Amino acid sequence: MKKTNLFIIGGLLSIGIVLMAADHLDAPSVAGGTADITDVYAFEGANPDNTVFVANVQGLLTPGATAQFDENVLVEINIDNTGDQVEDLVLQAIPRDDVMYFFGPYAPGTTGLNSTIDDKTEYLGQVAISTGANATTATANGISYFAGLRKDPFFFAFSEFNQVIAGTSTAPAGGFNDPGTDDFLGTNVLSIVVEVPNTLLGGTFDHPAGTGVQVFNTWVEAKRKQ
Repeated sequence: MKKTNLFIIGGLLSIGIVLMAADHLDAPSVAGGTADITDVYAFEGANPDNTVFVANVQGLLTPGATAQFDENVLVEINIDNTGDQVEDLVLQAIPRDDVMYFFGPYAPGTTGLNSTIDDKTEYLGQVAISTGANATTATANGISYFAGLRKDPFFFAFSEFNQVIAGTSTAPAGGFNDPGTDDFLGTNVLSIVVEVPNTLLGGTFDHPAGTGVQVFNTWVEAKRKQ
């Protein structure tokens, strides 16, 4: 194992194979910083035998503004195959000199707040970081990779939400207008996208709600080098 002295500074947990969630500028310790996780998505790929993971960071970027991944921040996608909320596999991404390097999925040597990078893992990949509208992708060992600037896909009437919370909404029944106003319209994020064959993602377990659906847990962490 290659020691990298990283610790968690942001994360988001969700259950299941198909999910999406968002958190823009909510965590005080990372708000507006290069490790701020805005969105996490996981969904079935165009090939149903694959799962696509998307981790977005650095939200509310203005189109045309200079934006780049932080070389001191590791983005780690965690996979729990047993339902105990402890990662069994990790997919790691870290940038160097305009290239995003990927490691895994593999079983981590350490779990929880601290991480190491196994640069000898069987599954290694890299892709040039995309800075414009055209997307550069790469594939290795059946895993596809992308990293770069993208339009923020999340729709949220943030200003109306604040009015609802404050009790000052003028919308019908004190709720949201229909249609609402997307306050994220015209903003960008930095996206890391990995499409992985399901055969590399380990096992699954019964959905906790007793639906009979097989799932795994997945969440994303941003960890800063110290």
